[in-house]
Amino acid sequence: MRLLDRIDRPADLKSLTLAQLATLAQEIRGELLTTISALGGHLASSLGAVELCLALHYAFDAPEDRLLWDMGYQAFAHKLITGRRDRFHTLKQLGGLSGFNHKDESPYDLFTTGHGGTVLSTALGLVLADAQAKRPRHVVAVIGDASLGEGMALEALNHIGHLKPDLLVILNDNKMSIAPPVGGLSRYLSRLITNPIYNRLHADIEQLVKRLPHGSKLIRLGRKVEESVKGFVVPGLVFEELGFRYVGPIDGHNLRELITTLKNIKRLMVRPGSPFRPEQAPPQAGRVEGLKGPILLHVSTVKGKGYRFAEEDPERFHKTEPFDIETGQPKTMRNAECGMRSKGQKPRTPTPELRTRETFTEAFSDELIRLAEANKRIVAITAAMPEGTGVRAFAARYPGRCLDVGMAEQHALGLAGGLARGGARPVIAIYSTFLQRAYDQIMHELCLQELPVVLAIDRAGLVGEDGPTHHGVFDLAYLRVLPNLIVLSPKDPAELRAMLQWAFEQEHPVALRYARGGIVCGEPLGKPAKVAAGKSELLRSGKDLALLALGSLVYPALQVADALARDGVEAMVVNARFVKPLDGEMVRQAAQTGALVTLEEAQVAGGFGSAVSEALDAQERSGVPHLRIGLPDGFVEHGRRDELLRRAQLDPESLTRRIRAWHESSKTSAELRILTESAESV
Repeated sequence: MRLLDRIDRPADLKSLTLAQLATLAQEIRGELLTTISALGGHLASSLGAVELCLALHYAFDAPEDRLLWDMGYQAFAHKLITGRRDRFHTLKQLGGLSGFNHKDESPYDLFTTGHGGTVLSTALGLVLADAQAKRPRHVVAVIGDASLGEGMALEALNHIGHLKPDLLVILNDNKMSIAPPVGGLSRYLSRLITNPIYNRLHADIEQLVKRLPHGSKLIRLGRKVEESVKGFVVPGLVFEELGFRYVGPIDGHNLRELITTLKNIKRLMVRPGSPFRPEQAPPQAGRVEGLKGPILLHVSTVKGKGYRFAEEDPERFHKTEPFDIETGQPKTMRNAECGMRSKGQKPRTPTPELRTRETFTEAFSDELIRLAEANKRIVAITAAMPEGTGVRAFAARYPGRCLDVGMAEQHALGLAGGLARGGARPVIAIYSTFLQRAYDQIMHELCLQELPVVLAIDRAGLVGEDGPTHHGVFDLAYLRVLPNLIVLSPKDPAELRAMLQWAFEQEHPVALRYARGGIVCGEPLGKPAKVAAGKSELLRSGKDLALLALGSLVYPALQVADALARDGVEAMVVNARFVKPLDGEMVRQAAQTGALVTLEEAQVAGGFGSAVSEALDAQERSGVPHLRIGLPDGFVEHGRRDELLRRAQLDPESLTRRIRAWHESSKTSAELRILTESAESV
């Protein structure tokens, strides 16, 4: 029997020896590899944080002590030892475990997480709430080195340094981007700094020196000497200057060292005993029984630890498709289709095939390189997502024209504004969910300045297994209200190529949004029509009903029209293309059919359908029946994209059923209205 099978809660760890904990760590890595190689998902970060997770739960007493993970994909070991082991095989599957921490999944998860850089702010809030309520418990926040550069994290660091709460921040550094290689001297110094005897002596000496003539000056001089010495051997001076007590770096895979250090730090931390006002920082350190104020523990880990292929290529295994454990090679999976299914047929699971259709991301990547060959002013910007957004190939071809700003979306937008003002033609390749983090910069740095920046918004719509923190379903509502911004969406990868070329020719900011993967059903229509500002594309004529579809729902709309035609209903199908400026003339023509349906893979509230409703009002056609189809006002959970589309009734079969029923109801209502009006006139 595996040790892992005996761990149902973190308290079970405390009876294990160090040797058993080491064995458990390897069993956890085996479980991670087995599950993620079959399902796909985030892997390398969790492989690197196994010992850290075990040591944290060994030293602290969750859930009474609050252990917070900035990015949930570091915390799969945390899931396995907090009562979710038996469901781990459902990771990121519809109805299964989330790929991140989830507040409704376990009492050990306080927040639903998915965006980096948030944990320090929420941890500080917990500490202040505990202090106010006089709850004596510890709060520990784990943050990665990449997340530490995020604007929200830096703001929180600054505030924590000002308030000096009793908080432990663990910097999980898996890239060695801050620290020099871990060595014996650093480990010795860390043990010295966290040793309770050292800290009591440190405090006693300060009290003694204060009584001497010029004692305060001597203490300040002593601190400068201490920091100067520490600055030579540890990179923590910047954190000390911010108000933290810095410890480390230590080896994040040495269980003995991790547990000893964490236990020492735990003894140093003063648990909240009385409330203090946030606007007034508590006194500085000096109490004999421990340190008053925040501590930062710097832990060096190896991303992908324990799996050779992930250690050699941690970026590829940060988030991976299903792969063969023996070779590390991906199992190519078919893009899930949403074609019409016969009644009672169960959803098909993806099956391997030799090749797949071109995706939107692949088309963007290829076309960007092609355009950049002729236009030397094109510069690409990514916020720590070169692989996912398709920019990596561009960076390899034009390394001097590709800027990865790290997890700093707000800076990316400001940087693009400066580049555009300087004469460059920047394109920001970004996921829809992460663009939300830079909303003010879209308005202030791009739209207000009227700068020609292209926002290439990938993963617009339902993204699948990453769930509510990553679905890009809000962008239409928050983008179309901004002046000077053009918003458009392609129906397929070929049209994306044409739209990208057109976008670089504009003198205004352009937001080009496209879905994950490729077209979801049907066959590609071939070369798209020429792109013109605010002009849609009529794909099919019809006199009974108009289907105005945007982006990924254009091909499903064509299948719906085919199905309705078999019922004798002639449906017009329009590829809307532009959300802003909207094609008002096409809206007028569609309204003449007497019934209008808008389709979008985004929230209905404030989106494309709302824009069409506003256009109908402006044309004094608000009486025309209009069905807005999209996503409901709520958060969509995780699952395969095709499964989520069916659940949201955005697959062709569900759309046909909904539209057929609505159209029949609308006709009946219209006939009754005509009869009523005729009777009244008589």
